[in-house]
Amino acid sequence: MEEQVKHAIQDEYPEEFAWCYGCGRMNEHGHHFRTGWQGEKTVTIYTPRPEHIAIPGFVYGGLIASLIDCHGTGSAALALHRKNGHEPGDGEAPPRFVTASLKVEFVKPTPHGVPLKAIGTVEEIHPKKWKVDTEVFAGGELCARGEVVAVVMPKTFGQK
Repeated sequence: MEEQVKHAIQDEYPEEFAWCYGCGRMNEHGHHFRTGWQGEKTVTIYTPRPEHIAIPGFVYGGLIASLIDCHGTGSAALALHRKNGHEPGDGEAPPRFVTASLKVEFVKPTPHGVPLKAIGTVEEIHPKKWKVDTEVFAGGELCARGEVVAVVMPKTFGQK
């Protein structure tokens, strides 16, 4: 049975901020990445779809970058939510983050057909700015690593 994230921070985002192609639950065409706690680390598990190929047998690098990106912003939201005394599912809306920077290093080709597991380590840089270092594994093999600097989404993002 495939490992799953039970309490994902993305499930708690208000509908108006849940449309991201990578992690938005409201985007019917998106990936629906879900990020939760695994001890003191964060985790996102995702099985690439058949169309997520670079060449037959290997995952497209853009999907991996998207996974690292959304895992980073979700991890920052989890960390600040916890710092504020809350956990996913407690009824309190979590903070929403956006990406300030994204760095991706492809360590080895990522095989298609197995679940990807992103594991993150979160560090607060500033009350509104967090850094997340992520490693992506496929079948237990390290395939990519990345760094996301995420900032609390400005209040003006929801305004036209």
